[in-house]
Amino acid sequence: MKTTFKRYNNFNLIRLLLALLVILGHSPELIDGNRGREWLTQFAGTISIGEFAVDCFFLLSGFLITQSWDMQPHPWLFLKKRILRIYPAFIVASVISVFIVGPLAATPAAYFASLDAVVFVRDLLLLRKPAASEVFAGMPYPLVNGAMWTIAREFACYLLILGMGVSGLLRRRHVLLAVTGFVFAVLIWFKLHGDTVVGLRLASFFLSGACYYHYRDRVPYRGGIAAAAAIVLLVCMFSWRGAEIGLATVGGYVLLYLAFKHSTLFSRFNRLPDVSYGVYLYGWPIQKLLLWYIPSLTPWSLFFLAAPAALLVGTVSWYLIEQPALRLKGAPLPILPDHPRHTTP
Repeated sequence: MKTTFKRYNNFNLIRLLLALLVILGHSPELIDGNRGREWLTQFAGTISIGEFAVDCFFLLSGFLITQSWDMQPHPWLFLKKRILRIYPAFIVASVISVFIVGPLAATPAAYFASLDAVVFVRDLLLLRKPAASEVFAGMPYPLVNGAMWTIAREFACYLLILGMGVSGLLRRRHVLLAVTGFVFAVLIWFKLHGDTVVGLRLASFFLSGACYYHYRDRVPYRGGIAAAAAIVLLVCMFSWRGAEIGLATVGGYVLLYLAFKHSTLFSRFNRLPDVSYGVYLYGWPIQKLLLWYIPSLTPWSLFFLAAPAALLVGTVSWYLIEQPALRLKGAPLPILPDHPRHTTP
């Protein structure tokens, strides 16, 4: 029998903070073209704030998407939900990036002459970042929306869960743990050889979140354990080879502890619209346009101008695009690890 979960959680708040962290992390890098002034890189010398936030996004997504399949293991319904959540806002953001942001950051005649309609449609279908040339000339990262590169990889992780669910692998959580361990082993191998594979890194975080969901009956979320995990994570952050592994494991515990920590104040965010996806989609083009028209901006001034603008546009995206699409999904699933339904070992 399926378990009825309570809805006390802080997922909305955490996802919003992570989206704002992406904007914060991009602020010095979009100005300089490197991470010399990026704050987390300066502090630990390993991953950036933007990488930290994206990794956490994938971990939370792995938890929530695995829950979605577990509660309604129907392939078409699962795929329908994922398409409705990702594609509408992505398509609109791509159109705005290409047909509004692009001309504002280029000579319109040359810009439109360089556009390829076939490539544009292909990128929409494959969830790729828009390919628009002749933009932001002389600036680092001349892209209309460089942040969109993660969306295709996230959707690929959705398809991975769908494939594992249809094949029955997700019903045996030890198999999921073994697959996750294998992915981690390959990731560590690349790290030991001084390299990294972005898609593999993001998949490891997603699968880590999936494991946290399937082992939720074995994982007690307690403040003392979370504090110890945070200390271990802090130590790992100073190791280039250990930062991402630590974030995907003990960092995942801290993240989910915060997600399930009941707070009357924080739980109110659950009643607010989930604008994090829109904030993430529009943060990059807003920052690039601000720098295009006000090139003297400092990283902090760029962040404090871009963040409210992204929140506003993200809210509009929620009410006009995302929420109408989500109404076609059906009732949302509640979330909490209390009284879990046991899975087959």
